[in-house]
Amino acid sequence: MADVADDTRQQAILDSAFRAFATYGFRKTSMDDIAQGAGMSRPAVYLHFKNKEAIVTKLTELYYAAKSVAVAAALTKPGSVSDILKGAVHAQTEGMATILASPHGLEMLDTTKSMSSEIISQGEAKLARLYAEWLKREDQAGRVRLQMEADETAKTITATLKGLKASAIGAAEYETRVAQFAALIGAGLEVR
Repeated sequence: MADVADDTRQQAILDSAFRAFATYGFRKTSMDDIAQGAGMSRPAVYLHFKNKEAIVTKLTELYYAAKSVAVAAALTKPGSVSDILKGAVHAQTEGMATILASPHGLEMLDTTKSMSSEIISQGEAKLARLYAEWLKREDQAGRVRLQMEADETAKTITATLKGLKASAIGAAEYETRVAQFAALIGAGLEVR
């Protein structure tokens, strides 16, 4: 039972930290803020995480784990190539507009990038592999028309989504650009 309690406490800390980072920004958020939001003492938070950087690392790991599961599931659904791709892109980008709408969203993304670059690289590579495997299956089934290798097309998909996150001016623009990109790529891939 101790593991379940530890997991519950850890999740409370992570949820509190995310809310605090979104509200105050990474730099202005203190471990006291995180502890208070999690309903525990600062020393109790330190039993789970060494510092704010460790919390960001864990949040990043969990983000990519969840996105990999969601994208993998979306890529196995039935439908047209365009619809499947739109669903996978939505699964990958869902929730990002909320972060970008936060007053400290860009700071959160920059902080994550600087502290968790290896985790981000591994997560992005895993997402690209999921898209590549799907593209190879669809190519073998004669449902897509690839202009380059599946691996390169998949890397283009993930790199573009990452770039849209960094370049969008606000949540609404981000969501619009992501939807446009998914529609364009899906239409371009689909054999008609």
